[in-house]
Amino acid sequence: MSFNAHILTLYPAMFPGPLSHALAGRALERGDWVLKTHDIRASATDKHASVDDTPSGGGAGMVLRPDVLGWAIDAVEFDGPRLLMSPRGAPLTQSKVRELAEGPGALIVCGRFEGVDQRVIDGRDLEEVSVGDYILAGGEMAAFALLDAVIRLLPGVMGNRTSGDHESFETGLLEHPHYTRPAKWEGRTIPDVLTGGNHAAIERWRQEEALKLTRARRPDLLEREKLDKDVDSD
Repeated sequence: MSFNAHILTLYPAMFPGPLSHALAGRALERGDWVLKTHDIRASATDKHASVDDTPSGGGAGMVLRPDVLGWAIDAVEFDGPRLLMSPRGAPLTQSKVRELAEGPGALIVCGRFEGVDQRVIDGRDLEEVSVGDYILAGGEMAAFALLDAVIRLLPGVMGNRTSGDHESFETGLLEHPHYTRPAKWEGRTIPDVLTGGNHAAIERWRQEEALKLTRARRPDLLEREKLDKDVDSD
């Protein structure tokens, strides 16, 4: 069964964009995943094809109307997760990516303007997802990031089915450093342990380096891992 990605956007011509290249593009050609774009503006009913209006209570910008977006969502025949790419959403994690990859697909709403009317978020059970603590012009770029992360985990997309097992976030740690030939470059050499052939020593080195990097750059991951273990032990 293919992973079905339904994208609701005001700019359907943006897709598949970068997803038509490399791993995602080859997987799309093979039918490992299916992309369907839906133009939100097609659900507008007035002569100007209006999709937004001024925010209730005043303020700058415009808000995506609940009636238009609600009709656009209802027109899509899909029974699966409904996501809204939003900076106020729950952070996208590797575990969430893996959960999506194991499912039937996702309906992804790409917001624009100041945001989406809360009533359609509540009324259509949209799960808000964020790809980082920054603001984009719209949800399309965030949708690209989410789909790229999901597609690479689909069966058959990566040549080696175990190639992603030790990557950053899969084990709760950032990934260890990588090296390849030439053995010496600009006076810098590959660590001896990686060329000694002792696989147990190599694995220990990789674990130590992963822990060192995580402690220096993302101590929050270590704290999260500790909290998860504390919860599991209760």
